[in-house]
Amino acid sequence: MPTPVSPVTSVLSQSFDYIVCGGGTAGCVIATRLAENPNTTVLLIEAGQHNDLIENTKIPGRWTELMDTTDDWNIITLPQKSVSNRLFKLTRGRFLGGSSGINGTLAIRGVLQDFDDWEVKGWSGAEFWPYMIKAEAFHPKDWFRHDPESHGTSGYLHTAPQDPAPITDLAFRSMQSQGFPYDPDMFSSGKNAHGCGHAVRTVHGGIRSTAADFIEKSGENLWILTEAIVDKVNITSGEHDDELKATGVEIFYKETLTTIKAKREILICGGAYCSPGILLRSGIGPKAEVESFGIDCKLDLPGVGKNLMDHLLTFIFYEVDKPGLTTDHLIYCADGDQKSYLQWKEKKSSFLSGIPFGAICYARLDERLKDSKLWQESERKEGRDPMGLTPSQPNIELLSTECYGGPSREYTDFPPEGKSVFAMALILFGQQSRGTVTLKTKDPLSNPVVDHNYLSDPLDLLIMSEACKLANEIVTRGEGTKDIVKGAWPPGSNHHLFKTREEWESFVKQSGLTSFHASGSCKMGPDSDPMAVVDERLRVRGIKGIRVADASIIPILHSGHPQLPVYGIAEKCADMIKEDNEF
Repeated sequence: MPTPVSPVTSVLSQSFDYIVCGGGTAGCVIATRLAENPNTTVLLIEAGQHNDLIENTKIPGRWTELMDTTDDWNIITLPQKSVSNRLFKLTRGRFLGGSSGINGTLAIRGVLQDFDDWEVKGWSGAEFWPYMIKAEAFHPKDWFRHDPESHGTSGYLHTAPQDPAPITDLAFRSMQSQGFPYDPDMFSSGKNAHGCGHAVRTVHGGIRSTAADFIEKSGENLWILTEAIVDKVNITSGEHDDELKATGVEIFYKETLTTIKAKREILICGGAYCSPGILLRSGIGPKAEVESFGIDCKLDLPGVGKNLMDHLLTFIFYEVDKPGLTTDHLIYCADGDQKSYLQWKEKKSSFLSGIPFGAICYARLDERLKDSKLWQESERKEGRDPMGLTPSQPNIELLSTECYGGPSREYTDFPPEGKSVFAMALILFGQQSRGTVTLKTKDPLSNPVVDHNYLSDPLDLLIMSEACKLANEIVTRGEGTKDIVKGAWPPGSNHHLFKTREEWESFVKQSGLTSFHASGSCKMGPDSDPMAVVDERLRVRGIKGIRVADASIIPILHSGHPQLPVYGIAEKCADMIKEDNEF
């Protein structure tokens, strides 16, 4: 088993071949894979506590209980100008396993073309897909017709389909009747941009599987230091004055500043919000920006903290007039949560053994937008729409829920006992808006300053509004749901009657928008891209001995959820390190 490091003096007594900064999704995987060589020493540094101390990281249905606690980074955006100056709370797991222990568990990988569009050597869809498969240990079920070629069986991330509630089967009927063919495992194969199917979950046997599961497979040559904040990477000049090399990291542990040396490489795995901060505090980033915080700029890299992307998500709720179709009665009732918890403790079943997302759908919107002047007059490259997407890439994702609720704190109109509510949620792909991440101060204990610039591009609002319109049509006209929907929820709402795109634009701006898919702030790219922070082998440009490997390196956000791609990035990174260091 890995060796927990305490007290800090046990770290000071030695150096490590590899230091991994960030024990989230990518960091846990990379540390585990590097430690497969028993002659290699690896230190994994995590800001939060060990996940074994947090039961809710193992209970899928308790994910929202981790939000707004000390186990959440509690990052808040700047006022978002295009969304009425609203502030957005950006949930991120602050414990071993990171956001893999607080996400929606959906293993939706995107489509192959997404990764071809990165245009980076070695990262095409065909080349990258096997790394997502490598991480996986898929557990089939008799009712689910899966694609064997799209799933791994020997990885450490346990996945399985989730048994559907009756409302999910009805949502599938509605999607199919409205022109979305059923392809059950389409979100694993990456070959279908228009259809509906099931999403495999990172849950098996009622227990959430996270990146921390990888750590359990490691030996004593992997050391784990929790509740330690990485301040910066120490950089020195090499044999030549213009050659820079990373030699170690400075951390805060129990209010003490400590330096730990690395003999080979340092891996930055802090995620889209924290990885830029570590680089900036290390003197790596836009020169003027770095120096404005009183930090000596070691390397002028203008792309650090830029190109921030996200998938905006919103929910549209409907009341159901027949009992038993949704799962509301299991949780929104007297002692519902406590009963579910006791059942989970005893049998690893109950409402809490999964997350209530149901039918999933990818949609192209070309035909629906023919009447939009903005869509028709916007610039586009040959073979692509104005969002930069080909016909083999979806514009949106729709997903139904099996009860009331979503990750946003604004969804507070819980149905009373006896009422049933579900939602059709939607996610924007190909977003044109870009944001930034920078420092508040050079104090590593301060959260970063994040400006997502949500909906600043009018095309993003156009797609979001059209997606809402489509979702409403599926629910109110679809064969499975049109006869069981009583109306919009909460009471007094009338969005089920909306007809125009303008009505839905207003709805989007006022709705409980939320996000979980931040990426791109340390983008990977070719030498010709001046904004690229890392090269195709994830090495920080201009410095030896340091790589970044997490969602921040994604150059263009794919049409899926980032969970599986981040596992893939980590697996590929570990293999590249082994190749480069002749393991």
